[in-house]
Amino acid sequence: MAQIEKISDYQASMIVDDDDEKSAESSSSSSSVVSDGFEVFSGMRMLRLEEDSFEYEIVKKNFAVGMESAGVEAKVVAIHKNLHSGWTRRARYETFRIFEKAVAQKCGGNANIIGYGWYGGSRDEICEILLHGFSGCTHSGSHGVGIHLFSNDYSFDGALSSDADENGLRHILLCRVILGKRELVPPGSKQFHPSSNEFDSGVDSLRNPKRFIIWSSFMNSHIIPHFVVSFKAPASLNDIPRTIQASAAAVRPPPPRSAWVNLPALMNALAKVLPPPRMVLLSKSCDDFRAKKITRPQLIRRVRTLAGDKLLVSVVKNINKERQQDKSPVG
Repeated sequence: MAQIEKISDYQASMIVDDDDEKSAESSSSSSSVVSDGFEVFSGMRMLRLEEDSFEYEIVKKNFAVGMESAGVEAKVVAIHKNLHSGWTRRARYETFRIFEKAVAQKCGGNANIIGYGWYGGSRDEICEILLHGFSGCTHSGSHGVGIHLFSNDYSFDGALSSDADENGLRHILLCRVILGKRELVPPGSKQFHPSSNEFDSGVDSLRNPKRFIIWSSFMNSHIIPHFVVSFKAPASLNDIPRTIQASAAAVRPPPPRSAWVNLPALMNALAKVLPPPRMVLLSKSCDDFRAKKITRPQLIRRVRTLAGDKLLVSVVKNINKERQQDKSPVG
């Protein structure tokens, strides 16, 4: 029977099945009836998850958080699970587990050596990775040369590397990654291997990493694809970062000063005008800030993205106006 293992990755939780041969057989029998445009995945003996399954909900939720925080409405169409069937894929999976145990021992039994990372690409590239593994470094000059994946909160950044297929669908991998002991890799670095045997991977931030850098020597031992998320997104997906930057430059909220509202007051005011799903994301961001998982600038960026600069400025002005009225002497 498959063993369910629950692992925390920074602010999100994911689940992983240690699949056995029975799972592969069930995938084979179910994939024979699939004829809805995903034959390329079912033909590779991947299992299409049911929308009411626990795994589907968890993966979809993690994907949605990253997309919505960037202001992007993306519709998940299907999620396929890699059952690691076939002797080559099973061998890669077993190799990953061996390295996972070895790195854990090297790090003194530390359980926090595993992360989850998003990797976007064309459908053909995704299929090549599933069948044969990673074949080369996809990023050069941006935080080192290696395979770059994006942590749970940043599915949008991974999706930027995806390409729409003939059906208008984009595809992104959710991979389990052996991070081990991380080292900071600055922007523009040409580093392509660990700086010493002490380190196993690179990150763009030690405190709250957005980008994981896996060196080429580890790319097929420290990364294992677990899920493929197929989704629909705006055709102008790659232009969205520039749109967000332009919007932020056009209307900026006042800089922090004595008149700046405190966080509880701001949340209470926003709860009156924002839909519940966005407030859930805002509350999570505030909890992350209080737990020191994200910095103050990161919190402000998330609030601005979810609320919008125009609404945020209006809410802040109203709060400060009410506060000034409360301070006015009653005559």
